[in-house]
Amino acid sequence: MSCQEKPISVSLSPNTQKDDVSLALKMIFKPNEWQKGKAIKELEESFKKYLGVNFAYSFNSGRSSLEAILNALGIKSGDDVLIQAFTCNAAINPILKVRAKPVFVDIDSTLNLSIEDLKKKITPRTKAVMVQHSFGWPAKLAEIKNFCQQNKLYLIEDCAHALGAKYNNQLCGTFGDAAFFSFGRDKVISSVYGGMAATNDSEIAKKIGEFYASIDYPSQAWTLQQLLHPVLMNYLVLPAYGCLKIGKAFLSFFINTGILSKAVTKNEGKGVLPSYFPKRLPNALAVLAQNQFKKLDEFNSHRQKIAKIYEQKLSSGKYILPFVLSGAQNKTPIFMKYPILAANPQCLLKKFKENNIYLNDGWAGSPIVPSSTCLEVFGYEKDSCPKAEQVAQKIINLPTHINITAEQANIIIEMLV
Repeated sequence: MSCQEKPISVSLSPNTQKDDVSLALKMIFKPNEWQKGKAIKELEESFKKYLGVNFAYSFNSGRSSLEAILNALGIKSGDDVLIQAFTCNAAINPILKVRAKPVFVDIDSTLNLSIEDLKKKITPRTKAVMVQHSFGWPAKLAEIKNFCQQNKLYLIEDCAHALGAKYNNQLCGTFGDAAFFSFGRDKVISSVYGGMAATNDSEIAKKIGEFYASIDYPSQAWTLQQLLHPVLMNYLVLPAYGCLKIGKAFLSFFINTGILSKAVTKNEGKGVLPSYFPKRLPNALAVLAQNQFKKLDEFNSHRQKIAKIYEQKLSSGKYILPFVLSGAQNKTPIFMKYPILAANPQCLLKKFKENNIYLNDGWAGSPIVPSSTCLEVFGYEKDSCPKAEQVAQKIINLPTHINITAEQANIIIEMLV
């Protein structure tokens, strides 16, 4: 791969296309439209129509959306929230913020919450189950919903990976009492930061609305920081990424100087949310999210096409494939990423990196990612979720996003086989 070529990557600003970058550039020069504006309501209405729900509130992140939901459900100190291991600390910190206790449940073969372990982990203090649809593969929603109804627990859907995924031909995000979505830089659609809380329950919606009214927009400086991300990444960082590590040096400089933001801060690994959460979604980022939302079906069809290539050519037995379409049955996954389990992931990642292919997306090394997360702070006990811990040591996520071509997927496959 020549120095001039952009890298193949699973998480380096993967979803942006030319129209997204030019839109961000235009918005930079419209500071009067950064905070309030019509795009916010347009995006919320688009979500309500798409999901078929009555209420949707936009926030500046999935974290803010989850905090709004937890407050609306009355989750507080003394309450337990059942949540799967092999998740991101970003999904746990809002639980700690409302002073509730996360109780970790092991995963099944599809990297989703295990029904069997769920039944073992319930306590008299349990108030809610939060179900994650890992990398766009729907969890066992019918069984989990039935468990919640039998035990009078709230069901929260974490759809950060699953916008457009279906279970029994019904969209994920419409099964629980409430759901939240993320528009992070490597999510299904991206506005660098952003999120949505959705529900059909009018009482829950009322309380989410009250929470929304109690918070403000993020600062102009923060909004500019996000608008700069697709512009600098696509015009400067990525084109130079394979050249003597100049692109990586650019990215480090931009993050260290605060010109660009980090997806997950170091303090979040210690249980501390940044001060820019919770906030509303600013209009400028709603503009970016709405532009991507219009391309959702195109994005997801492309992901499914790339995932099929991986499955067909990697099913020889050398790797474990958690996602196999023949086992999908009543699920329509969207494959935000395509995970494989390898015996020697670090050797493979090094080999890829030498060829300007970057597959280290942070989703490895720990049952709570990133691997730098302090497990003690989050109340995770070693060996409590053995399958999640095993997966964390073996996983490599292959890219499926809109900028990965079939040819590039085959390059990755050739290096794996």
